[in-house]
Amino acid sequence: MLAPETSAYRDAMARLGAAVNIVTTGTLENPVGFTASAVCSVTDTPPTLLVCLNRGSRARQAFHEGSALCVNVLASSQQHLSNHFASPNSMQERFATGHWTTLATGAPVLEEAVASFDCKISQIVEVGTHSVMFGIVQALRTHATAHGLVYFNRMYHALPHTPPLKP
Repeated sequence: MLAPETSAYRDAMARLGAAVNIVTTGTLENPVGFTASAVCSVTDTPPTLLVCLNRGSRARQAFHEGSALCVNVLASSQQHLSNHFASPNSMQERFATGHWTTLATGAPVLEEAVASFDCKISQIVEVGTHSVMFGIVQALRTHATAHGLVYFNRMYHALPHTPPLKP
């Protein structure tokens, strides 16, 4: 059986909806960040997630040099931030939008995010065109009433806030 063509694979992956995130490293004085949808929970003991970053990204070196990353899950009202961080804007221009603070690691945390996972990078694995960064969560913050933002079929979609089901 032959492997699928790259374009067919990308078209099929566009049908896999994903949360939209701004992933950061550095400090408030020297921040680095990019837009990512390739973020996934790995395990809850210890709480670990992974983030995929294109090897050609200008943000890549900062993640390889640093030991922290923060995944900031965007709200439906923050689609403009996703586009802003995916643009050719300088890092200084990117971080001029939004309200940024820190938690445990010193990586920039978006105050208005649906959730922020402040992590220490435990390892980086190179796979094909991407660096897969594993982060052990050191601190987190959530906003329970925010509406979510997902990317599906090459478009943004808002998710309504719904309270969790009672067991």
